[in-house]
Amino acid sequence: MKAPRVTLGQWRVLQAVVDKGGFAQAADLLHKSQSSVSYTVAKLQEQLGYPLLVIEGRKAKLTERGEVLLRRSRHLMQEAIDLEELAHTLGQGWESELEIVVDQAFPTSILLRALKAFEPQSQGTQVQLKEVVLSGGVEAMKQGSPDLLLSSIVPETADYLAKPIVEVEMVAVAAADHPLHQDAFPINNERLYRELQLVIRDSVLEASMDSDKQGLDRRWTVSSVQSSLEIVTSGIGFAWLPKADLQSELDSGKLKILNLVSGGERTFYMYAILGKGERTGPAARLLVELLQKEAHDISH
Repeated sequence: MKAPRVTLGQWRVLQAVVDKGGFAQAADLLHKSQSSVSYTVAKLQEQLGYPLLVIEGRKAKLTERGEVLLRRSRHLMQEAIDLEELAHTLGQGWESELEIVVDQAFPTSILLRALKAFEPQSQGTQVQLKEVVLSGGVEAMKQGSPDLLLSSIVPETADYLAKPIVEVEMVAVAAADHPLHQDAFPINNERLYRELQLVIRDSVLEASMDSDKQGLDRRWTVSSVQSSLEIVTSGIGFAWLPKADLQSELDSGKLKILNLVSGGERTFYMYAILGKGERTGPAARLLVELLQKEAHDISH
């Protein structure tokens, strides 16, 4: 196998010169002398056989070839960092802490059963659990890559591994004595729009993905599935909620599923998304296996 002539260190110096706009600034960032930085870039260009930088005034600017190679070098640098982190993970073995971000629509019973099965095998791993709604999970990934994200929304990048866990069913419900249940015929949208709907606010404040808005003028927005459930059960409004979390209310007759012309039931998959991709440790992988097992056992 042919060995590379250019080192990662040389690419790192080139990146610093471009990012900071000059040799002196790059030298400060890298804690090197300016002459050392200049020599490294000159040697890199000599090895490649053409210039990567031109000096305009006091600022270093990339040539067209330099722009192409700089982009590839950034990918190369990130892959090297990922490789080192993977080696560190394998060397450390079992994780001391797991950060788990869970969409509130994920079935609580499956999560709790999986965590109960995980605890005796956890080897003391601490668990940090954070609940989000809709795109809040994707935002959490952008901000810090938790070990696991349980969500129906998979981030649009190949860096994450997503494993299907369970199909979630959302149903339109209202309290048993709600006027919507008095209608003799299936409820159409025009009739539905005249009633108050409870919607769950997206965790990302600037987003506009509130669950089940449907363009309704009459709606109250709440921050959690539990709040929506309590308000609807009290007789105020209707909502689409996870059926798995409503079973006791449905069995007791406190809530009834609305007889809609269409759209009364909706299904979608929930995934376990490994925030660290291939670098995911054994504790997180065990928890995913337990989630899959509990989801299978409940559905069968």
